[in-house]
Amino acid sequence: MHKIVFVTGNKGKFAEVRDILKAFGIEVIQNKDGYPELQEDELEPIAAYGAQYVANNLIMPVMVDDSGIFIRALNGFPGPYSRFVEDKLGNPKVLKLMEDEEDRTAYFKTVIGYCEPGEEPLVFPGVVEGKIAYEERGSGGFGYDPIFEYQGMTFGELGDAEKNKVSHRRRAIDKFLEWFESKT
Repeated sequence: MHKIVFVTGNKGKFAEVRDILKAFGIEVIQNKDGYPELQEDELEPIAAYGAQYVANNLIMPVMVDDSGIFIRALNGFPGPYSRFVEDKLGNPKVLKLMEDEEDRTAYFKTVIGYCEPGEEPLVFPGVVEGKIAYEERGSGGFGYDPIFEYQGMTFGELGDAEKNKVSHRRRAIDKFLEWFESKT
């Protein structure tokens, strides 16, 4: 069984990635130590830098995940600042920002950064299109899941098993797995 260190303090992200990769014979070990995070407008350089930094420090294969929700009416905000906005404002205030907006289109994006010690990092993006609901719905998932609507249901309503089949994180992991299986 292959082992990869997944650097995240987010237990929801860890459980999602662990459950998906387990089916492919990859054991995921959580590391909550974090890494210096670049301040960038795009997720790719943040994930690449984080993966390389930790891989070279731990001397192990490392995976990081940088994710964000990008809302069209807010010019892509909060994007790479999603975690900060979630912590400081939460879903109710994001919904308040969206109160008078007719265009509720949004997308979730995850970029998986993967790096082996001494190597260049690789990035695997995944996107899922949807819209911002008018209210929080569902008790599943985490973060923005209760306000992100995908095909009529929020990620909070889908349940973990269904969400893990269609999520932005799943799409990024599928790209990673396609690469990983081609090299093993």
